[in-house]
Amino acid sequence: MNIVVYLGARPGKNPLFREKARELGAWIAGQGHRLVYGGSAIGLMGELADAALSAGGEVTGVEPRFFVDAVLQHQGVQDLIVVETMQERKQKMISLGDAFIAFPGGTGTLEEISEIISMTCLGLIDKPCIIYNIDGYYNILSDYLDQMVAEGFMTPENRRKILFAGGTAELEPVLRQR
Repeated sequence: MNIVVYLGARPGKNPLFREKARELGAWIAGQGHRLVYGGSAIGLMGELADAALSAGGEVTGVEPRFFVDAVLQHQGVQDLIVVETMQERKQKMISLGDAFIAFPGGTGTLEEISEIISMTCLGLIDKPCIIYNIDGYYNILSDYLDQMVAEGFMTPENRRKILFAGGTAELEPVLRQR
C-alpha cells in the first residue's frame, strides 16, 4: 500500500512531533507499505523519511523543482519524482496514494489534507483519510468539522469518513480494511 503522509518541512517546537514522525516512518516500513511524501530532507519530512529508510522501507518523494533547486530534496529516497508546481505535486501524490495521513504541519499540510477531505466527501476518492492528531494538534480541526455538521454544511456520514488517530495502533484497523 502507498501511504501518503502530508507533514511539515519544519520540525515544529514540540519534540514529540519529531519522535512520532520517526515512529510513523518506521511503522510504515515495518508493515511493508511504501511511504509517499513531499520529498524534502528537512523538518518532520526528513525525520519521517529517514526512519522509513532506516527500517528498510521504500520511499517515494514528490518534490517541486524549485525545492530541488534549493537542494532541499532527500538524497536517500529510492524514487524522487520532480514536478514543476505545487499543484502538480499534490496531483501526483493523490494519484499514487492508497491512504492519506495528515501529520502536524503548516499551511501546506492543511491545504493538502483539505483537498483529500473534500474529495472524500464528494465521493471522488474512497481511500482512508486520517488526521494524525499528536498531542491535540488537530483538536481544533476536529471541532471545526463537527461544527460543519452542526451547521448543516457536512453530513454526519461524511464526517465519519475523516478519521482521527493518535498513534500507529489506531492506523492498523483502518488500513487493514483496504
